[in-house]
Amino acid sequence: MTFADFPFLRYLFFFALGILLSTIIPEAQPQLVLAILAVLWIFYVIFLNGPVFSSLLPISFLAYSLLIGLGAFVSLLSNQTAQEGEISWGEGQGYLAEVQRYDLPKANSSENLLAVFATKGEQGWSSQKALVLVYHQMGQALYPGQVIWVPTNPEPLAPPSFPDEFNYKRFLAAKGIHFRQFLGKKLLVIPLKPSNELNFAMEHLRYYFAGMIDQYVQGPESKQIALALLLGQKESLGKEVKQAYSATGTQHILAVSGLHVGIIYSILLLPLSFFKQKGQALQKSYLILVLGLIWIYALMTGFSPSVVRAVVMFSLVTLGQMRKRKPSIWNILAFSALLLLVLDPAIQTDLGFQLSYLAVAGIVGLQPILLRMWAPSNRVLDYFWQMATVTLAAQLITSPLTVHYFHTFPTYFLVANLLIVPLSYIILCLGVPFLLFAWIPFLGSFLGASVDFLLFIQNEITYTLQELPAALWQGIHLSLAGMLAIWGILWIWGNWELGNRKILVHIGYGLCLIWAISNLWTEVRRPSQELYFFAKDQQRILDLRLGEHHLSWNQDFPVAQLSYSILPNRLAGQRNPVPMPLKGIISEDSIWFPGIHVAFFPTQNRLDLGLLQPKERIDFSQINLSGSLQGDSIGTGSSGFRVIF
Repeated sequence: MTFADFPFLRYLFFFALGILLSTIIPEAQPQLVLAILAVLWIFYVIFLNGPVFSSLLPISFLAYSLLIGLGAFVSLLSNQTAQEGEISWGEGQGYLAEVQRYDLPKANSSENLLAVFATKGEQGWSSQKALVLVYHQMGQALYPGQVIWVPTNPEPLAPPSFPDEFNYKRFLAAKGIHFRQFLGKKLLVIPLKPSNELNFAMEHLRYYFAGMIDQYVQGPESKQIALALLLGQKESLGKEVKQAYSATGTQHILAVSGLHVGIIYSILLLPLSFFKQKGQALQKSYLILVLGLIWIYALMTGFSPSVVRAVVMFSLVTLGQMRKRKPSIWNILAFSALLLLVLDPAIQTDLGFQLSYLAVAGIVGLQPILLRMWAPSNRVLDYFWQMATVTLAAQLITSPLTVHYFHTFPTYFLVANLLIVPLSYIILCLGVPFLLFAWIPFLGSFLGASVDFLLFIQNEITYTLQELPAALWQGIHLSLAGMLAIWGILWIWGNWELGNRKILVHIGYGLCLIWAISNLWTEVRRPSQELYFFAKDQQRILDLRLGEHHLSWNQDFPVAQLSYSILPNRLAGQRNPVPMPLKGIISEDSIWFPGIHVAFFPTQNRLDLGLLQPKERIDFSQINLSGSLQGDSIGTGSSGFRVIF
């Protein structure tokens, strides 16, 4: 089969190309793109019905141009809609908002989400729409549907202070949230009925199930994982739990994903053999019920990209079963991705979306090749070999992306998944009935205790594997060219049996050459001596590279913030993530670094470079501004800068 056998793959490619094009021209008006689409459609109809044009090239060219234009139009329209939430508060005196969810406990406050619908200004009331992430210290918890009055305006989310830092503003903006506010007790609950109780039905259901977990699952860490595993609530996960599952390559267990939907789907299909005996009509009715249940589950767990992908795919497979058809898995995969991109074009930058589709593509394309390498005669070995090939296929294709972003690789991912995935299957088999029947006293206690015990075993296995030597490779750098080259090589491997091997070999050589040239160019352009100065709220870090030596000095910068503020920049610059400490001698008005003859004057916000001769400075707050430097002293008033010597 060829690429032409999978039409939705072609549609997806050109539609995604249009979305990518819209990022190059973000200021373009959707109305202009719509007008161009109308003209292209007219020409397409003329070419399609005109007997004069016998060649298919103009028709296919126009068809794909329409898909590219449609992708650009949907993306620009979505961006325009998202910007409506970035309202200007001006001299406003407060706002009315509706509570969107139940409180999430934090260390010193409770977090919630408010949907603003009216603001009060000097000219009176005006209708507005915006989402505000708030933190309050009210004695009484907030719940969905409440209307509250806030007498002060929120503040817009701040962009990252340093290059390569985790962009929390963009992360929340993808969810439509552009503002944040600490309220304390400065809010008033207005006794009004919710505008529509049905809007919060899933939120109430999720809260009810979370209460059952809190009541019957006793272990603190088991409780955290049960909330994530069964309900998709990852906000309560502790740092140690996240690190352990990340180090073992089983972090996908912590979020409701396609794996969980697949397990629940398989559980729900178990009675299907009984309904087959009762007749085709009853069988179809039961399949429709199964579809309804998995969609309700997806809605309740937050509609994450991987969940929606799985639900759409299972729905299409089930509909195919009802019509006694077996559609191509590649077409189903592409159609579900196309549907998600139409609904939310920005989702293509979501890491969960990318990993979910990559994993399924790897399983579909590479697992059959791995299976053919060995055919165990033993039934038990065959079961574990099939599980191993699924894990290997998914890991092979997703690792380039995770290494590129996170610079880590879990050494024992195969062992961990072979142990944890079957255990999580058993936990879900007990967890789903537990959520449904927890209201029955004795049954709820028994199922809750069983889930608690199994989660304890799962945690112990994870922590044990995490403590093994070299459990996590860290500081691995993989460039964009390297990531694309590895995917290209995997594609060549997948097509080796049916493709033209001579052409595939040339493509492989070309990819490796591009990767090598990219690495060589990076090495040539990398300076041998450079200094980074990070400053935020009287907290400062100085990083210095002198050839192969990497040094760092930290003044009051919280260690907990290093992982997402400073570490990404070190890894992106291929500097040591844990540099050697740089000793500083503190005097009355300065800090002297004797090894490099550099002095820092905190009160003057000045850095004397001593024997080092600066050539270029790049400010973090104005990344694109750079230039040559003269002299041996630099002001440090900005959020930070990079100096090349």
